[in-house]
Amino acid sequence: MPYFLMLTKLTSEGRKTIMNNPRRVQEVNKEVESMGAKIIAQYALLGPYDFMNLLEAPSNEAVARVSSALGSRGTLEPLTMTAIEMDGFIRELETAKIIKK
Repeated sequence: MPYFLMLTKLTSEGRKTIMNNPRRVQEVNKEVESMGAKIIAQYALLGPYDFMNLLEAPSNEAVARVSSALGSRGTLEPLTMTAIEMDGFIRELETAKIIKK
């Protein structure tokens, strides 16, 4: 299954929500899983983004649904990227090298 990296910034409303209910993060994780994605790793960040999530989802469309649904709430702004496992990335580069010859 494909992997995706989601960086999120909390809005002022999101910061209020999480300060009032820090466990809201875990509630959202359950919602993400009910939308068909699995959270593989999650970290709180210091810097321009507040959280980093590594997700596993069946397709780009599935993770787009998750990202859009979360962003539509107005409590966070997601940036979602496809992540490629290194072995698969190397394999693709080697394949490209063979095709180029």
